[in-house]
Amino acid sequence: MNKKKPVTPFGWAIKRRLTELQMDQKTFCEQHGIPPYRLSNLIHGTRKATRFRNQVADLLQIPDELR
Repeated sequence: MNKKKPVTPFGWAIKRRLTELQMDQKTFCEQHGIPPYRLSNLIHGTRKATRFRNQVADLLQIPDELR
């Protein structure tokens, strides 16, 4: 049984933008000092993580309507 959480619209925006930048999640996290588990939380919506949410959205230039 697959227990993975579905990807949120914000999560898809993160994945799409990282693909455009040709960067994987691990590299992005290392470059910007974001714990990888927090990025995963944001992608799957398992925690709000407001501080990191705003930081990731700003760094990836994600529009406000997707935040």
